[in-house]
Amino acid sequence: MALVYETPLSTRYASPEMKEVFSSAFKYRTWRKLWVALAEGEKELGISISDAQIEELRNNVDNIDFIKVRSLETKLRHEVMAHIEAFGEVCPNAKGIIHMGATSSYVMDNGDLIAHKTALQLIKNKLILLIEKLNHISLKEAETPCLGYTHFQPAQATTFGKRSALWLHDFIRDFKDQLFLMEDFPFLGCKGAIGTSGSFLALFEGDHQKVIALDDLITKKMGFKKSFLVSSQTFPRKQEQRILSLLAGIATSAHKCATDLRLLSHLGEVEEPFGKDQVGSSAMPYKRNPIFSERVCGLSRFIVNLWHNTADNAALQWLERSLDDSSNRRITIPEAFLAADSVVNLLYTIIDGLQVYPKLMESHLKERLPYIATEALLAAAVLKGKDRQETHALFKKLSFEAAQTKKETGMDSDLLKTLLDAVGLKEDELGGLLEVNNLTGRSKEQVIEFLKLEVEPLLEKHFTADVVIPNIEV
Repeated sequence: MALVYETPLSTRYASPEMKEVFSSAFKYRTWRKLWVALAEGEKELGISISDAQIEELRNNVDNIDFIKVRSLETKLRHEVMAHIEAFGEVCPNAKGIIHMGATSSYVMDNGDLIAHKTALQLIKNKLILLIEKLNHISLKEAETPCLGYTHFQPAQATTFGKRSALWLHDFIRDFKDQLFLMEDFPFLGCKGAIGTSGSFLALFEGDHQKVIALDDLITKKMGFKKSFLVSSQTFPRKQEQRILSLLAGIATSAHKCATDLRLLSHLGEVEEPFGKDQVGSSAMPYKRNPIFSERVCGLSRFIVNLWHNTADNAALQWLERSLDDSSNRRITIPEAFLAADSVVNLLYTIIDGLQVYPKLMESHLKERLPYIATEALLAAAVLKGKDRQETHALFKKLSFEAAQTKKETGMDSDLLKTLLDAVGLKEDELGGLLEVNNLTGRSKEQVIEFLKLEVEPLLEKHFTADVVIPNIEV
């Protein structure tokens, strides 16, 4: 048990693989890999650096004395210089060529972009798994009739598959946004102290092509397609606003889905997975609260509100740079990714183990008949020659009166007979008009069309079975 504060995202919610991306080990190993790439690129372009020096750097990428680095940073008040000194101590022959021509943002910002890209890939892999699960349940329940709601008031019949397809539709939009973002995801490269590459131009004695080549070499070595063509000392903070916009979008979709699941849990139509030994309440033994869906909502709101930090950081960078974004970014970006990871893990777990109760859905539908069929009855009356507006007003009056009687007496009235008599229709003229399966419109067909035309092509292209299956511990 820790004696000091630890973020719940790390101790309770986020996955090991996402926590590793934002660990100190990942961060500082990445910095050292960047110093290796810089030395390799400079050597390839003619700077006097030996193979032995580069080999020494490579061999010590993982040889990090974190206690020593912390001690150096306490003394120097400069994180990057502390790591340069620590790296130099274990690479004495290469000490003089570490960080040649670079500024702190070379490792800090490029390192952040590598972490962001790695974390985005994890989110992408898990999001496509969630999409696959929602695709499955949408197909399975495409024609399962249920009561639809507007304003959380009974409206008309739909199907549970149509409802889950609406959740799926939101996540498809998020996934496509992520594909676009990841396709257009530049590296900072080596731009120097204020983004002019002046130090590298001096290093290569005015040779602009070698400066461009070094930037390109490092960019490719670190797994990126391109670097920003213009930047200040740092990569544009607009990029992190774009990232948070994506994560906030995923969180918004997740919040909508989880909120719906909470409402449906109240109605008894669905249940979250519930462990054999799970306890719903310390006081009420019968409780089965939708705790995972509630957690999704809470974490999603947190992510959406973090977005404002990245907007401020992008807006408030003075000229070529200021440092007031640094402390904010150290918290905002990792927390946003850890929370987004938690949200997708949770929602995958919920959908994977969701219990659906079609019989109760049907019961709720039948309880609302003939109210939810009044539109169909209205159409039947119009076909018999009745005035549409007059019939609508009449049905409204009769429906409100029947509802008020139920509220006051607790007794149902024969509203169907009242409506039919009012417009001169007979029940045997309706055929199967009032059967619940005939009240769902094109719900089933819409689901099938959506899954076939939009979801299946996406899954065929991006779904693979070898990604990490989302998991939650508590």
